[in-house]
Amino acid sequence: MEFITYEQEGFVGVITINRPKALNALNSQVLDELNETLDSIDLDTTRALILTGAGDKSFVAGADIGEMSTLTKAEGEAFGKKGNDVFRKLEVFPIPVIAAVNGFALGGGCEISMSCDIRICSENAIFGQPEVGLGITPGFGGTQRLARLVGAGMAKQMIYTARNIKADEAYRIGLVNAVYPAEELMEQAKKMAAGIAANAPIAVRNCKKAINDGLQVDMDEAIVIEEKLFGDCFETEDQKAGMGNFLEKDKEKKLKVVPFQNK
Repeated sequence: MEFITYEQEGFVGVITINRPKALNALNSQVLDELNETLDSIDLDTTRALILTGAGDKSFVAGADIGEMSTLTKAEGEAFGKKGNDVFRKLEVFPIPVIAAVNGFALGGGCEISMSCDIRICSENAIFGQPEVGLGITPGFGGTQRLARLVGAGMAKQMIYTARNIKADEAYRIGLVNAVYPAEELMEQAKKMAAGIAANAPIAVRNCKKAINDGLQVDMDEAIVIEEKLFGDCFETEDQKAGMGNFLEKDKEKKLKVVPFQNK
């Protein structure tokens, strides 16, 4: 891999887009390598992922404008599909993905962060969908995911004006879950990922699927999705161990209670 690095720390995998000289911009090769990296992750030994960018200036500055500038209509649509296919794979990846946004998250960078389950960012992070200033629309899911995350009105304002927003505003509108000093960002991302990884993996995966699938249908259908995934957890080792431990602790707690004696 030339532009993607992958590290495994316990049950947590860390994917880094490593093209700092281009502010980690997404070209076809980066997208292909990210796709291959996701395919190679061992889901038996990995329970959570962190996605970040190399360096301290940029998470992902966007799609590579140099590559896009000469595309035909057909090539532009194909490039959009390539990005959308990879981002969708990330979005529906069986385990949770945390975006640790360490700087610029513009265009495709904002879009790839929105494909992750959770976004946290550094204080110097900048978000935006500047595509209309370049004569194009967002092409990697920005018109769809941004509206779902922050509401149609705010999404339209950001996209139509091509105005970037800082970390504090991204937090205010609900685009990110938390803002940290730059030097603490990865530590906090790893802490969150480790907390996720410490929970029952089948249950966590089923929760992700229930939320993602349920958001695409009406409430009556969504409840059925939840019921099936809830039932799917039973008879698993995770469920037996989790409930068994709870009942054992509850039993021990009751044995330690000293009856009140009225003197």
